[in-house]
Amino acid sequence: MTLLVLLGLVSYYVGTLGTHTEIKKVAEEKVTLPCHHQLGLPEKDTLDIEWLLTDHEGNQKVVITYSSHHVYNNLTEEQKGRVAFASNFLAGDASLQIEPLKPSDEGRYTCKVKNSGRYVWSYVILKVLVRPSKPKCELEGELTEGSDLTLQCESSSGTEPIVYSWQRVQEKGGEDERLPPKSKIDYNHPGRVLLQNLTMSSSGLYQCTAGNEAGKESCVVRVTVRYVQSVGMIAGAVTGMVAGALLIFLLVWLLIRRKDKKRYEEEERPNEIREDAEAPKARLVKPSSSSSGSRSSRSGSSSTRSTANSGSRSQRTPCAEAARRPGLAAHVYGPLGPEARGSEPKKAPHATLTKAENTPSTIPSQSRAFQTV
Repeated sequence: MTLLVLLGLVSYYVGTLGTHTEIKKVAEEKVTLPCHHQLGLPEKDTLDIEWLLTDHEGNQKVVITYSSHHVYNNLTEEQKGRVAFASNFLAGDASLQIEPLKPSDEGRYTCKVKNSGRYVWSYVILKVLVRPSKPKCELEGELTEGSDLTLQCESSSGTEPIVYSWQRVQEKGGEDERLPPKSKIDYNHPGRVLLQNLTMSSSGLYQCTAGNEAGKESCVVRVTVRYVQSVGMIAGAVTGMVAGALLIFLLVWLLIRRKDKKRYEEEERPNEIREDAEAPKARLVKPSSSSSGSRSSRSGSSSTRSTANSGSRSQRTPCAEAARRPGLAAHVYGPLGPEARGSEPKKAPHATLTKAENTPSTIPSQSRAFQTV
């Protein structure tokens, strides 16, 4: 039995036909598959070494060989230039080295050493581990207070099983790295975590880590919870805004109306007639000749009637005065003697007196000679 010292995880056991070894290595690294023998010391000219790979589908192909003093290592297109003997295979160390390691290198390797009819077989099961790809962190749900939020994290590639874990990143002193109390892990989808009944304290930076045997990768996402007012407060705010807009519109309308009214009053003020204003002065216009003639004829007839009335009044005056003052009448007419008393003055006919009394006296006025316009 040969003691194998490997950098990776190695398990081995001894059988009648040789050793069986299992090795796990991370992709893109270097790996050495062990194979030791003691068949080349007596007769080196008849030594043959061959490495075979059997994939998961059962297909077998030759990786590298040594025969007739020649090494053949470019036998497969997938491993061309990446495989070689790790040490002095003629001295007893026929180990195989692969660099860099790829996922397609995974499978069961068989090392066959033959010399002078003797055979040695070594078996190595190589498992290539792929580090998880950088996961993508996403948020599903509403970032509002009181709602539920789902944190989702997933790697697109990597060797299964991949383990996901969420934690809170400390941004300032006193923050807890644990998730909020009301958090649930979805075991059907390990990368999903449900944060229930969000609060303002739920805000912060959250980190998701995806890991397997090959390594770990992580991503971060920020959660910012928004405060949402109640429906009543929102309705009140909207109503207040509408009322304010209407009030502003009304004030603007009143100002415009007042301005228009003031401008209208200023335009109409020169055309108004004030009651307490002084009346316009009359202008005297000299009448025309026709008007003067007609008015002169009316003035002549009025003068004739006035003269007649004056005569009748003059005839009635002594009698009336005598009747009102008897003493005076006796004093005036007394010295005339009996003759005078025996003859009475002639009286005007009654009809003439009546007509004269009823006819109004018309006194022409000089103001009629002019016309007021």
